This record gives sequence, structure tokens and C-alpha cells, in this order.
Amino acid sequence: METQSPEQTAHLPRVAEPRNPGMELDLEWLRSVQANTSAIERRAATLPGRRSVKKDHQAAWLLKAITLIDLTTLAGDDTVGRVRRLCAKARQPVRAELLDALGMDPITTGAVCVYHDMIVAAVQALSGTGIPVAAVSTGFPAGLSPFHLRVAEIEESVKAGANEIDIVISRRHVLSGDWQALYDEMQSFRAACGEAHVKAILATGELGSLRNVGRASLVCMMAGADFIKTSTGKESVNATLPVSVVMIRAIRDYFDRTGYRVGYKPAGGISKAKDALVYLSLIKEELGDRWLEPDLFRFGASSLLGDIERQLEHHVTGAYSAGYRHGIG
Repeated sequence: METQSPEQTAHLPRVAEPRNPGMELDLEWLRSVQANTSAIERRAATLPGRRSVKKDHQAAWLLKAITLIDLTTLAGDDTVGRVRRLCAKARQPVRAELLDALGMDPITTGAVCVYHDMIVAAVQALSGTGIPVAAVSTGFPAGLSPFHLRVAEIEESVKAGANEIDIVISRRHVLSGDWQALYDEMQSFRAACGEAHVKAILATGELGSLRNVGRASLVCMMAGADFIKTSTGKESVNATLPVSVVMIRAIRDYFDRTGYRVGYKPAGGISKAKDALVYLSLIKEELGDRWLEPDLFRFGASSLLGDIERQLEHHVTGAYSAGYRHGIG
């Protein structure tokens, strides 16, 4: 990653992006999508050690990463109290004295992500902040509930106040190559979202090949997805760099052909500050600075924020603090 800080690119225009309207399913384009696995893995392997940022530049990039986090709780024992504490952390993700020492104004996370039953609590806790509430939907994480119930779940979450809906696709459509079925499903989910933005979770660890990942990414964008997302966080394999290379290049190809920018969200297994820096460098190199904004890039994470705050405290004080001092739930 180049050693420019986010402040050095602040002069770039940050206009609201027109929403991806989708397009007709283009099977010829889809059939042309291939994946050279060895080349993709080589590209991914160069990222962690090839470039790095240090000192003030690293602190700036870590602060940027915080603004891109979908702070998430998706546990069976979630309570209203836990969600309220999570939202309080989203409103003030870094302690005020650390921000003061870094010369930074207050920041927030990119969004808070919860199950449907916790939407109202999150909306109330975030009232007036402008922080979006995202809800997982469509039978998350497996996506195997009846189709009409998946559509109804989206509609109920939007009514409850969710600004963003993270849907899961039917993996069987990808594994069987039924691209029309995937396209139709995604279109229905997009329509049910109305004004709420839709993130399509591909569950890439269950799609069988990088070529399938690339093709599924394109189909979801053709059907109007606002974001494509790697994983539910519940699979045995979640976000990986090779998968991210494939998905990001699909986003770039879609933009080159249609002029519409689609967002990207890696989720699951990203828990260390150094990992966040690698993903930011990948986005910067493959897509450019415009994608380093919360309307086009998010981390699906929970423990990542705690590690970033520890790294920022080390930058300011020269010492690492105990992990329990950075609780988020």
C-alpha cells in the first residue's frame, strides 16, 4: 500500500453513487468468465508482505478501516442490552483521549448488523447518528427456508427500519449452473428491499471453485445487487484473499461495462488490524480510492475493532493494553 494517508486523498469528490439498476442476464458474458486459480493465488500471496504502512500513516489507515466496519452481532443469545452496547460502540468506536492524541475528530463505524428481531433496538439506539442498520435476511445463514418466507422476511426487516439487507443466495443455483434461477431470485430480493440497499452474500466457501465465485458475483450484480459479500461468517471457510481478488475484479469489470459501482464486503475471519490493512491495499490497487468509502466497502466484523483500537493505543502510548479494555458487546 502506498504511504499516502486517507487525509491526503480527501480532495477527491465524494458524490452519492447512482444505485446499480442491474441489467439483463448476459449468459455470453457469464460463459466468458474464467479463473486462473494459480495466478490468482500468486497475486493474493504477494499482498501481505509486499507493501506496508508505518507509524502515522498506519494509524490513519486503521482509523479509515474503523469507518468501514459493519459492527456485527449475530448470536443466538443476542439481547436488547447487547445490541444497545454494540450501538454505543458504533457511535464512539475509539476512546476520546486516543482520538485527541491522534488529532482526529470523532468517527463512527460504517453500520451495525443484526438479526431481524434486534432491528428496532438498533434503530432506536442509533437514532440521529446517521449510522445505518443492516439486517441479515432470507433464512440466514443457509438460505433454505421457503422462498415466499425469505421475501417476506426482507419486507418485514425494511418495515422495521433496516437501511440495508444482507441476503444469502441459494448456493444450489450456482453449483448446478442455473444462472437464470439465481438471477430471478436476486431480482426478487432486490425488489423486496425497496429503498434499502441489498448486499448479496455468496457464501464463497461453499461454491466449489473460483470460477463459480466470479460468475455468481456477476449474476448478482446483473440482478441489481448494491454490494456483493463473501460469506455469512458461519461457513467453515469465509473471506479469503483469492476469493476477494476474483470478486473485486468482477466488480471492476461490471463498472467498466455498465458505469455502475457496486460495493464489496469481506466477512468472516477478519479479526486483526494487519488483515484490515491488507484488504485496504487490495481495494486501493484493484479498484482505486473511490471504493475506500463506506458506501462501497465494508468489513463484516466484530472482533476486528478491538484489535484496531489496541494498535492505535500502542501507536499513542508505546504499550499494548489488555484486550478486555476494548470490549464491544
